[in-house]
Amino acid sequence: MTTPTPGPARRRQLRWQAYDRFQQQLLAAHIRPGQFVSQRELAALTGLPLGAIREVIPRLEAERLLVTVPQRGLQIANVDVKLVRNAFQLRLALEKEATAQFALSATAAQLDALESAHRDIVRRAARRVSPALLDDAQAVDWGLHDTMIDALGNEIVSSIYRVNSLRIRLIRLDRVTLSRDSLLPAMEEHLALLAALRARDCARAAVAIEAHLTHARNRALGI
Repeated sequence: MTTPTPGPARRRQLRWQAYDRFQQQLLAAHIRPGQFVSQRELAALTGLPLGAIREVIPRLEAERLLVTVPQRGLQIANVDVKLVRNAFQLRLALEKEATAQFALSATAAQLDALESAHRDIVRRAARRVSPALLDDAQAVDWGLHDTMIDALGNEIVSSIYRVNSLRIRLIRLDRVTLSRDSLLPAMEEHLALLAALRARDCARAAVAIEAHLTHARNRALGI
């Protein structure tokens, strides 16, 4: 019996599901930077039909998250110096604007919640830096950046930022993530940024976010 061809609405839904599940597999490190996979392997990983995978591949290629290599299949984006520099340059451009705007628009409640989350990580780190703490710290780290970007209320910027965040996460999978050595410096950089935001000092906040992202980029480059 022939399987019915899904209608346009169902095909769009499957494409979105395929994109979302690809991200999930990437973030869970079930697929790694530079890895070769087939369309069938991606279908098996995502639990979606092969047709949905075929339809989402052009989007993933356009976003440079994977590339089709003749005779070999699909290759997940390979992390190299160019990708690190380009991804962090874009991140800095977006986040400097977001930081300046957030310094003016953030509510006291938002800043209190963000600062409390960071200080909780610092307190826990003083006792013991466990894998669970590193995971929690990474979530707190991304939470601040995501909050500032989304506070712009610009869907185009948020979309570009989210795609670039996947590239940054690819870089982290391949090269660097928060570690016992970098956790406290990263939290201290965030707390300095939050102090500037609380003071409504746009210039100081811009300097703080640039220093923080420069340090993150340099860690990824091994500097």
